[in-house]
Amino acid sequence: MQLVFICSPFSGDIERNTKRASGYCRFAYSKGFVPYAPHLHNPNFLDESIPDERNTGIHLGIEMLKRCNQLWLFGDKLTGGMRLELKAAQQMKIQVRYFTDRCEEREVNANEQN
Repeated sequence: MQLVFICSPFSGDIERNTKRASGYCRFAYSKGFVPYAPHLHNPNFLDESIPDERNTGIHLGIEMLKRCNQLWLFGDKLTGGMRLELKAAQQMKIQVRYFTDRCEEREVNANEQN
């Protein structure tokens, strides 16, 4: 099975975004992938409200991204953390797939490539 990095918003409405990320993981699992969502894992021991810990969480996620076969980006808005993850995936030449927040694969928007 291939490991897929789940890239979606976390900050803002954390409760709603956590539920959505869980759904995205379920979707990836249903398609035969092993999902990894750093924003579901890292907040168990890091505090998003502390800037240093937030940055650590992003860097830990990027370390895991190195082990992933693909990055799946969900939604149509990129947060700062998502931009960093997307840029890292592109630099590592990891395949990026784009999905709506309803898990429908979509065409890439030129603004999302950067």
